[in-house]
Amino acid sequence: MSGKRLVNAYKNLDKNQAYSLKEAVKIVKENATAKFDETIDLAINLGVDPKHADQMIRGVCQLPHGNGKTVRVAVFARDDKAEEAKAAGADVIGAENLVDSILAGKIDFDRCIATPDMMGLAGRVARVLGPKGLMPNPKLGTVTTDVATAVKNAKAGEVQYRVEKNGIVHAGVAKASFSDDQIYDNAKLFIETIMKARPTAFKGTYLKKISMSSTMGVGVKIDSSNL
Repeated sequence: MSGKRLVNAYKNLDKNQAYSLKEAVKIVKENATAKFDETIDLAINLGVDPKHADQMIRGVCQLPHGNGKTVRVAVFARDDKAEEAKAAGADVIGAENLVDSILAGKIDFDRCIATPDMMGLAGRVARVLGPKGLMPNPKLGTVTTDVATAVKNAKAGEVQYRVEKNGIVHAGVAKASFSDDQIYDNAKLFIETIMKARPTAFKGTYLKKISMSSTMGVGVKIDSSNL
């Protein structure tokens, strides 16, 4: 964000105030004035310590209006399941050839799905896909026999989330070109999803802080007391 735009954005923003979700959406959208369609991001600061397995917050959220992102999907599958994936719109489908392609450094996809019987094969590239957050995982619905649904969900704007070391969950929940109501609906559902993911045995303050921003915009604090 240029200095001038940043100054103008802050003119209308009280950095110490926490706004309602609807107010935050309005402010962020009004200040998303870059020459491209900025992504609307949520950052949720949690009190969990992800170093403890029982405090790891991870999952998926199907946004009601999608996230506006074009997602390329790769699928480890053979025969009938490969045909299902192709019919559902998967961009890359394969078995040993997909492993070879990944090992050669060709990773031209944003989501990777596998049928259960292909996980042994997919395991050969775990060291490559794992650090990128692309390794198929049953908890995320990316290891499944229903590859058609998994592909369609990924294409429709399903968001994967995972708490970082510092206890923050980041997610792009919309585009600035979305209407206020669409951004609000998506953000509200994502926040509710994270709230429901609270570990049952967790003690202490779970939700610490929420902020919303656009790619080039300022962060706006959200009042979580009425969520």
